[in-house]
Amino acid sequence: MSKGPGVEKMFDAIADRYDLMNRVMTFGQDRRWKDFVVDRGGEIVDGWALDLACGTGEIAAQFRRSNPEARIVGADFSRNMLIRAQQDLSAASIRFQACDANHLPYRDGVFRAVSFGYLLRNVDDSLMVLKEVHRVLSEGGRVICLDTTPPARNLLYPLIRVYLAVVIPLLGRLIARDRSAYAYLTGSTMEFHDADTLARLFEEAGFSQVAYKKFMFGTIAVHWGTK
Repeated sequence: MSKGPGVEKMFDAIADRYDLMNRVMTFGQDRRWKDFVVDRGGEIVDGWALDLACGTGEIAAQFRRSNPEARIVGADFSRNMLIRAQQDLSAASIRFQACDANHLPYRDGVFRAVSFGYLLRNVDDSLMVLKEVHRVLSEGGRVICLDTTPPARNLLYPLIRVYLAVVIPLLGRLIARDRSAYAYLTGSTMEFHDADTLARLFEEAGFSQVAYKKFMFGTIAVHWGTK
């Protein structure tokens, strides 16, 4: 069964508290990671950038601030997230659009950069999505992915496991009023590709110069590559 309908419903339900939960869960570090994503995208003097699975538009807005001459598109399949993004960023000259990451409604080679945060663990086929991203990027364009990654089994693993399995769902119930959504997000973290496996998928999709950096005790990774 496809993840799509259930994930879309879940993100629609938590849209109003999504940013607040991200601040609390990450101790405010998520903004720094998003700045890093935009930095990895490089300078876009004249061209298009796509923030896929844009949520409430925070990465898209950072692209706009860092690249004032670029044309920015924010795309997501959660309409409630897009409504929130349009309300919060109405003056930012960002084009928001509903779309499916599996079948992007853009012509080949149109974007200089494509970013996405917390997308791949919520799709059925990561490689298919990466190939779609590769298709819509221009030659020399950059892809940047922010997502969770399973923690290494080291001395911190038991504490991290408790935080993911117990604390985050509790915060989800208290702040977002949706424990099940954040229990799912925790489970999807533990079941997702490790950072090395995901890097190999980027290469299989056709990207070169693939690299990544981990954050937050190894539970977050930013991957990037070039077409």
